[in-house]
Amino acid sequence: MEVQQFYYDNKIVKKFLYATLFWGIIGMLVGLLLAFMFLFPNITDGISWLSFGRLRPLHTNAVIFAFVGNAIFAGVYYSTQRLLKARMFSDVLSNVNFWGWQAIIVAAAITLPLGYTTSKEYAELEWPIDLAIAVVWVAFGVNLIGTMLKRRQRHLYVAIWFYIATFVTVAVLHIFNSLELPVSALKSYSAYAGVQDALVQWWYGHNAVAFFLTTPFLGLMYYFVPKAANRPVYSYRLSIVHFWSLIFIYIWAGPHHLLYSALPDWAQNLGVAFSVMLIAPSWGGMINGLLTLRGAWDKVRTDPTLKFMVVAITGYGMSTFEGPMLSLKNVNAIAHFSDWIIAHVHVGALAWNGFLTFGMVYWLVPKMFKTRLHSVPMANFHFWIGTLGIVLYALPMYVAGFTQALMWKDFNPDGSLVYGNFLETVNEIIPMYWMRAIGGTLYIVGFIVMLYNVVVTVRSGSKVEDELAEAPALARVSKRRIAGETYHTLLERKPIQLTIFATIAILIGGVVQIIPTLLVESNIPTITSVKPYTPLELEGRDLYIREGCVGCHSQMIRPFRSEVERYGEYAKAGEFVYDHPFLWGSKRTGPDLLRVGGKYSDSWHLNHMYDPQSTSSGSIMPAYQWLVRNEHDRSMTQAKMETMVKLGVPYTEEEIANAKASMDAQALQIEQNLYTDPEFARTYEEEKKYAQENGEEFVEMRNREIVALIAYLQRLGTDIKVKETDQLLSENK
Repeated sequence: MEVQQFYYDNKIVKKFLYATLFWGIIGMLVGLLLAFMFLFPNITDGISWLSFGRLRPLHTNAVIFAFVGNAIFAGVYYSTQRLLKARMFSDVLSNVNFWGWQAIIVAAAITLPLGYTTSKEYAELEWPIDLAIAVVWVAFGVNLIGTMLKRRQRHLYVAIWFYIATFVTVAVLHIFNSLELPVSALKSYSAYAGVQDALVQWWYGHNAVAFFLTTPFLGLMYYFVPKAANRPVYSYRLSIVHFWSLIFIYIWAGPHHLLYSALPDWAQNLGVAFSVMLIAPSWGGMINGLLTLRGAWDKVRTDPTLKFMVVAITGYGMSTFEGPMLSLKNVNAIAHFSDWIIAHVHVGALAWNGFLTFGMVYWLVPKMFKTRLHSVPMANFHFWIGTLGIVLYALPMYVAGFTQALMWKDFNPDGSLVYGNFLETVNEIIPMYWMRAIGGTLYIVGFIVMLYNVVVTVRSGSKVEDELAEAPALARVSKRRIAGETYHTLLERKPIQLTIFATIAILIGGVVQIIPTLLVESNIPTITSVKPYTPLELEGRDLYIREGCVGCHSQMIRPFRSEVERYGEYAKAGEFVYDHPFLWGSKRTGPDLLRVGGKYSDSWHLNHMYDPQSTSSGSIMPAYQWLVRNEHDRSMTQAKMETMVKLGVPYTEEEIANAKASMDAQALQIEQNLYTDPEFARTYEEEKKYAQENGEEFVEMRNREIVALIAYLQRLGTDIKVKETDQLLSENK
């Protein structure tokens, strides 16, 4: 049998490893800054690009796509070459993957703080960056599948199956969720509206967790845990059941993020049913991972790599038990919009993704650089302080979530809310936010210790070069089933067919859920009084999106007595038909805003944005003073309206042509309303006088950004009158 020599490409693995560590510390430090903003809301006072609303999506994108994304590529490029006994298909594609991905991260790091965002969770990046992501991801997929085709190992190991499912599913999710119509180079509107946008977004959002944060890491688990433990995978049959059931069921679970919302009940119930079923394959994978360590527990006690991996798999098990539990309607009614969800997400992120990455790094670096880890005691210290950090982060957030839910739903004997002021719940959980910040600090301290340990280890090792390997050439074999060969074993030597079957498995759920919601109009009953936003309100909505207000405020009142009593009439699907994108939110750090229109004066809104504590004592909302100072750029208003028309919003040609006059009239009315506040009038006149005396250009209040935002906020929830709601629901258009 001919034995062929070849070289593994270790340089690409090294690049992704370095990027993992670099972006990881940055993403986590931004997260720590955000944690302290809950305690010191004005810590970045006056700096728009360091405001909470703009930094939050930067943190999530940096941790998910920069830290975890680079870790995925590092692990996939290392393990794929060795599992297939072949160098990656193309060094050029490998480098396109690396440098393209880093360029995307840099673009995100620039645009998000500047306020260029779609506001869609985990998909905030604007359309040019979305296109770049698609190109780089396809380059990765071609490289992966090309390597399978030139492999020297006949059968594809289970880790490769998960890599295939990751590639095809993330591609499908990203493309369909990112369908948007550009207005300019860095502004677009979602192709979907309201309820439809929400369903597509959480089909993507939940499965970004499933197929970016879970399936590739399961592939890494199936490779690195047996390697580190020097033990075979516990059960080959269980891995088959785990893989196919997981990728088929996971894709259906997205609607459990929208329970008790305006989403049609049938879609919600499908999400619940499949979410509950999801616990079986998820725990099957956890059991397969943990039982792989049978007979190696003595090694676990002494090897920090295995310690990290054990806690990672345990964290995966905890998260995948809690996820189905949270999808039960009675549990979701309590947990949704609360800090319970923050705890749930971070158990998965810090334990499952973070610790498995750390374990992989500790195992890979000595192997790659042909040396010993600089300090095992330091790695053990990292493990224990990191574990303590997770506990101190998660437990207080669970307590905070329970506290919020109990206070939000508490009634007096006379039927009134015990805690009618939302800020009472905020002040109650400040101690938990302190504990969260301390836990995050400990976790990052452990990360810094690892960085030092890795740097010293790398310096003591040899240069990373192409690694010589040899393996027998893959002989031709019949494409048909061989005697004694199972159907799945046959499939494992047919990468194209395996990819096709995996694609079919993940498409079924998406087709069943999304197509009826998009195409069947009766799913979204219309409300005749709901009209498109005026030009100024549309501009104000874009400012609301730019500042990331959706990160703290929901616009979805659920049909609970406590929410209707606190916020007003529950939300109807027909209210959101012109919302591109939807802004329902997923966390209530502040109150729901769906019915805020007319609740406060224009002057109150201005003062609230300029100094939140002046109107709401004890508020942890940061100041947005630049909105009060900045002149509002309305040069693209007509282009925005024309784009909305293409998306089905019924603006007339006359309305578009008269947009400027309409904005001027509405803005002037708001300015006059502001003048009714004597304190505002006095301050405003003093500001105007100061500008004249110093030869500075003075911007009339009607032309400032705050006026457009006030117009939008005062519109919210005013399209329907509660007593007439039932009559306003029509059968169909």
